Amino acid sequence: MSSTELPFVPPANVLPKVGTVRVAEGERLRSVELPGVTLTVRSRPPAREGQPPALFVHGLGGSSQNWSALMALLDGVVDGEALDLPGFGDSPPPDDGNYSVTGHARAVIRYLDASGRGPVHLFGNSLGGAITTRVAAVRPDLVRTLTLVSPALPEIRVQRAAVPTGLLAVPGVALLFTRLTREWTAEQRVRGVMALCYGDPGRVTPEGFRNAVQEMERRLRLPYFWDAMARSARGIVNAYTLGGQQGLWRQAERVLAPTLLVYGGRDQLVGFRMAQKAARAFRDSRLVTLPDAGHVAMMEYPETVALAFRELLEDAGELGAQRARRAGRADAGGDAADEAGTDESMGG
Repeated sequence: MSSTELPFVPPANVLPKVGTVRVAEGERLRSVELPGVTLTVRSRPPAREGQPPALFVHGLGGSSQNWSALMALLDGVVDGEALDLPGFGDSPPPDDGNYSVTGHARAVIRYLDASGRGPVHLFGNSLGGAITTRVAAVRPDLVRTLTLVSPALPEIRVQRAAVPTGLLAVPGVALLFTRLTREWTAEQRVRGVMALCYGDPGRVTPEGFRNAVQEMERRLRLPYFWDAMARSARGIVNAYTLGGQQGLWRQAERVLAPTLLVYGGRDQLVGFRMAQKAARAFRDSRLVTLPDAGHVAMMEYPETVALAFRELLEDAGELGAQRARRAGRADAGGDAADEAGTDESMGG
């Protein structure tokens, strides 16, 4: 093996089970086997039957846990599920080792096709934003609305703080980084990630920090952790260089679904200046800018993002339709009760 290659990663069916993944109150985890990939899916039971489905897709180095706060706030509006992308969270690596944006998008599409849940309200953050943009462009039949939080779309002038992440795509850098940071504790790594991703790391609760440290400790024991990170980073860089119909900005222009764009003013990874370009690219878009938010607004300001999504549904006529359906069911129940009462009086 050359010095620029990452260590061999065994097939998913012989990978060791490393620790347990945290499941918040009210959440459930299940594993879904699909052709070439196995995905862990986090879900919350909807408050009512018949709510429209939603699917949440995390970013580079993240997991379905990134969406827990927002999913809890929306469980009265949508029937929410969040994926662990292949090689992240509790999902094993893909069988073919394909971590490109297209590869990840293919996994999302396979899940939606297999589950029959589409069209869904589709959410994406960072890398997940690039993935869901591609899904919405190539499979508009699967998407009701699209919500993008700091989507990783190509920038000419990349944020300075994003350069180290981009360097992970260079062969050998991930292996070098693991050697240089071998002595770093999980706490140090988590503080670094939060300083990079949050507009104000002080918003993280002590419990949230402890949970993040436990998750970091678990991930560092996974034999494929750095391989998934490096190959996915390479996938983003490669996607940035694509032109023509495969270019992400060109695909953004093809998205038909009503789109909510959320950008943070303190985002160190995706330039705040890209917000207006995105608003012009997505044909049916509304833009929400949060001056104090960083790269993960759905974790820092979940209430604000939830409110913006509800307004998106209102504008798209979705909330009104839901209320009408509930009212119809209530009326039907009342009519049935009235009929039962009439029968009783007649029989008496």
